[in-house]
Amino acid sequence: MPVKFEDFDFVRQVVRDHVGILLDTWKTNLVETRLAAIARDEKLASVDDLLRHLRARPRGPLSTRVVESLLTTETSFFRDLHPFEALRQFIFPDLIAQRQAQRRLAVWSAGCASGQEIYSVAMLIREHFPSLLDWSLQLVGTDVSSTMLEKAAKGRYTELEINRGLPAAALVKYFEQHGLEWQIRLELRAMVEFLQMNLAGTWCALPKMDVIFLRNVLVYFDVEKKREILARVRQQLHPDGFLFLGGAESTINLDNDFQPTYFGSAVVYKLRARVGEAA
Repeated sequence: MPVKFEDFDFVRQVVRDHVGILLDTWKTNLVETRLAAIARDEKLASVDDLLRHLRARPRGPLSTRVVESLLTTETSFFRDLHPFEALRQFIFPDLIAQRQAQRRLAVWSAGCASGQEIYSVAMLIREHFPSLLDWSLQLVGTDVSSTMLEKAAKGRYTELEINRGLPAAALVKYFEQHGLEWQIRLELRAMVEFLQMNLAGTWCALPKMDVIFLRNVLVYFDVEKKREILARVRQQLHPDGFLFLGGAESTINLDNDFQPTYFGSAVVYKLRARVGEAA
């Protein structure tokens, strides 16, 4: 039985209250499928029974499970490639030159899902910038989903996930096979820290970042929340740092303190120089 409009609207509100994301109205089938699966796992008689429990306690383990089941967790290794080429050819060489005195570098993957993005950065560093391994290097992935973070911390992926963007040489060098799955070697996993964080809620303590990946995340928020998140990202980024957004995302009409910069085929956002500061 299809989810009734009032039930769908209620679930949309639960998701928005938890993580600030408003589900698209066309996702009724997704909601119906995910709720039915949770109802079966919880040994509940029906989706209506599940919704009764959810209405009684809109905050709790069940609501958390419902919300996490409806989040988009699409990601892959070296996704779209251009951002990683920009890191390799331009951004990391520039930052290494600028940070020689401090020997500190921090990269944050926000909305990291199962971790492929920040692990791709770690592989890039090991392959092309091994000198950074002697620096104070912080690679951080954050996500609102505890399920995704658990998977990311394990660094264990199916063959389908491995085949999406991972070069064969990297598979041989950085992964170990366990049955039908592949796990990132310990030395690479040890480079990355994963933290639970709701971008629309309270942020955990993070260092100032040199590079922030916020790719294909803003698209799920309304305009007001996008502006709020970008304002907080601006405070988290070093004045000469770099922000990556998704290909369909932009700071235009959202935050004028960011300006697009082009590195090859990649669009990267930098903070505009303040009045009285060097450009």
